[in-house]
Amino acid sequence: MAKWKICVVTGSRAEYGLLHDIMVGLNKCNDVDLQVVATGMHLSPEFGLTYKVIERDGFDIAAKVESLLSSDTAVGVTKSMGLGMIGFAEVFHTLSPNLVVLLGDRFEILSAALAAYIARIPIAHIGGGDVTEGAFDDSIRHSITKLASLHFVTHEAARRRVCQLGEDPAVVFDVGHPGIDRIRNLVLLSKEELAEILKFQFRTNNVLVTYHPVTLGPRHSSEEFGEVLHALHQLGEDVGIIFTKPNADPEGRLLANMIDDFVANHANAVSHTSLGQLYYFSAVQWVDAVVGNSSSGIYEVPSLKKPTVDIGDRQKGRMRGNSVVHCEPRAEDILHAIQNAFQLDCQNVANPYGDGYSSERILTEIMLYIPQLGKTTKRFCEVGN
Repeated sequence: MAKWKICVVTGSRAEYGLLHDIMVGLNKCNDVDLQVVATGMHLSPEFGLTYKVIERDGFDIAAKVESLLSSDTAVGVTKSMGLGMIGFAEVFHTLSPNLVVLLGDRFEILSAALAAYIARIPIAHIGGGDVTEGAFDDSIRHSITKLASLHFVTHEAARRRVCQLGEDPAVVFDVGHPGIDRIRNLVLLSKEELAEILKFQFRTNNVLVTYHPVTLGPRHSSEEFGEVLHALHQLGEDVGIIFTKPNADPEGRLLANMIDDFVANHANAVSHTSLGQLYYFSAVQWVDAVVGNSSSGIYEVPSLKKPTVDIGDRQKGRMRGNSVVHCEPRAEDILHAIQNAFQLDCQNVANPYGDGYSSERILTEIMLYIPQLGKTTKRFCEVGN
């Protein structure tokens, strides 16, 4: 019997980290021909050409879809989406996969979803049903849900939302968050190893800062990030600061430049374009708080028993554990939240996003679903029916 061709699309190193264990499982399956497609930030020198990480991990990249323009304006991002659709249309025609696996809510992933849907290729979507009111990712995520045929959500409330969008409950599975799987499986670095790799001197207290553009709302991301930097400055030299740079959303490059300026004037701070899962989670292990507006602070950091300071509205609406401290994007509020986080005991905090076995559940359902391909038509299911 011919193998099932399953295509996994990834556009960033962070997203790849979430997909890694799923890809490993698919690669080991005798009935599957894994097709990896790299796109977005993976192919950009500015973001570290991180497709090389995928190759170093032993995966063959079946195709690369160039889409990311140098402009991070709204016009530039929209044009990138158009280029992505053209590229994915060609790649899917060539690879002819039986199933496309997509994760999350990035704009390049929406391009892949649209191209797959028009090509009548079923989509398995991971991470639907969440709510993030401060970013256009929210609507992108729901859009991908409506294009997908198989849904893997991270908690029960998300499952109900996907069903509320008209998806068949029989193909909506609450599996938890696959990022926690990586924490369970990785052997994290010692403090000394990490300090040497990051060229960072740990201090009395330390924070890991991951802040991305806020793509909805009345203020520019640079204004809000200015408040973050002002609060970090007020922490003083006894607090070490590790920055990871923002993604390719509008104003991302401006925020990266602001980080560079801050690091140039603060001996207690370092920045890295992308840490990857091993360095990132190792850093979480050794800092006293994670600061910013990244979903990782909500999803994964609680499993490492560390507090998160979640700033502003970018993650507004996500379910969160007791280790997450929310604050408004004002310097005095951020400073106060960080100081409170330093005193927070998170050892007994339970992560509401699962137990670290999400990838196994996803793989099981995918392999059960594949033989049904083409036997049913996607339909709208009324709530309560």
